[in-house]
Amino acid sequence: MLQAWSQRLLGSRLSGAFLRASVYGQFVAGETAEEVRGCVRQLQALGLRPLLAVPTEEEPDSAVKTGEAWYEGNLSAMLRCVDLSRGLLETPGPTGNILMQLKVTALTSTRLCKELTTWIRRPGASLELSPERLAEAMDSGQDLQVSCLNAEQNRHLQASLGRLHRVVQHARAQHVRLLVDAEYTFLNPALSLLVDALAMRWNSPSEGGPWVWNTYQAYLQDTHERLRLAAEAADRAGLAFGVKLVRGAYLDKERAMARHQGTEDPTQPDYEATNRSYSRCLELMLTHVSHRGPMCHLMVASHNEESVRQATKRMWELGIPLDGPVCFGQLLGMCDHVSLALGQAGYAVYKSIPYGSLEEVIPYLIRRAQENRSVLHGARREQKLLSQELRRRLLGRGLRVPH
Repeated sequence: MLQAWSQRLLGSRLSGAFLRASVYGQFVAGETAEEVRGCVRQLQALGLRPLLAVPTEEEPDSAVKTGEAWYEGNLSAMLRCVDLSRGLLETPGPTGNILMQLKVTALTSTRLCKELTTWIRRPGASLELSPERLAEAMDSGQDLQVSCLNAEQNRHLQASLGRLHRVVQHARAQHVRLLVDAEYTFLNPALSLLVDALAMRWNSPSEGGPWVWNTYQAYLQDTHERLRLAAEAADRAGLAFGVKLVRGAYLDKERAMARHQGTEDPTQPDYEATNRSYSRCLELMLTHVSHRGPMCHLMVASHNEESVRQATKRMWELGIPLDGPVCFGQLLGMCDHVSLALGQAGYAVYKSIPYGSLEEVIPYLIRRAQENRSVLHGARREQKLLSQELRRRLLGRGLRVPH
């Protein structure tokens, strides 16, 4: 609404300037590499680390007409992001702590992911779609034919596997670990299949993994069970395991989709239930980290102070080092009171940093604002703290400072 109103009233040029000075300036690092570096230098001075994100949203309606061009363009952007992430830190830390976000549907179509998900969910799904087979096809570059897909879809799958492999290969060479974004429930089974295939190739101990981490959304009812099974499977296979644990950012659309399709709502019934789910998943992962050490990595991606308190308390009780396999993540421009407290205490804290032009970033920011209610709760909390501090400074001038 704000964007549409400002464009009508001010015109495109003034509207752009207004957004740059407000929303864009608060939540985005900038458009150029130098602007991003300047933002990161400020964060590093405060004990915080960068987690760059190319803010790609939904694929365009013209994707069918342009063929693979849109995805190839996104591949180039992802490879540049890997280089920028590596260049921001002169040398990687002892735990390989250069991280970057990766959105799979920037490199493969949502239409293909829907088709794969439908097939995966069928009883006795074909072994044609096993992570092992996809990993072999990624590594060898050999032609892959899946019977449930038509010729065009098979070609797109082959091209998509090649793009994903190239990104991880380049990230591994640059010592950058990739945190794959979770998306909608009707896409996530396909995304998990692709991540599992990448993990089989790149998360082995010989590679120094995990280089590919998956994201788990605590607002879904089945997350704890899926996370438990995935952690145990990685342990059995001898693979390193990386997880970004979030509450989730697609609540309204998930519920609307379930109503529209007449299916069961996959989300937790309320915010309190989501908090309980996050707490259980957090406890599960911290226990795995304490048992597997550097073979298991976790990002506690949360703006919730209670979740952060639980994590730091359990890390101390389990003997997990502050700057070890567990790190914390918050959005740039949000929840800074939590980020700064953690950073100053010696924990590894990352700020998720979108960057790019106004036209590229605004749809991403609008979606985050619409969907991520926990972030908005955190914003109100932060506003209250800032107001209290401002009043203290303005009204406290005449008070005697205790010695």
